[in-house]
Amino acid sequence: MIHHKKIQARFYELSSGKKPVRDWLLELVLEDRRVAGHDIQTVEFGWPIGMPVCRPLGGGLYEVRSHFMDGKIGRVIFCIIENEMVLLHGFIKKTQKTPSADLTLARKRMKEIS
Repeated sequence: MIHHKKIQARFYELSSGKKPVRDWLLELVLEDRRVAGHDIQTVEFGWPIGMPVCRPLGGGLYEVRSHFMDGKIGRVIFCIIENEMVLLHGFIKKTQKTPSADLTLARKRMKEIS
């Protein structure tokens, strides 16, 4: 049976043409990049999807939750616009709570495109 994506992921793009989440993913070691890619794909095929892969952050923002090697935790914050999963911001999480600077940046990017 062929499964189809429920939503399509795309990278948020700066006016310069840079794609910050793509650049962040490319900086990760290969194994971590594979994990993040798989988790993003899980959301694309399973939307709407909940824990442990995806969690709403409020205000239209969601996070893809990835567990990397060496116990690191990766997050990709995204929003849904016109049935697209727009990947706004990616980071390695170092604290229990998502840092407000990361949320603020994701919100700012979401406002630019919505």
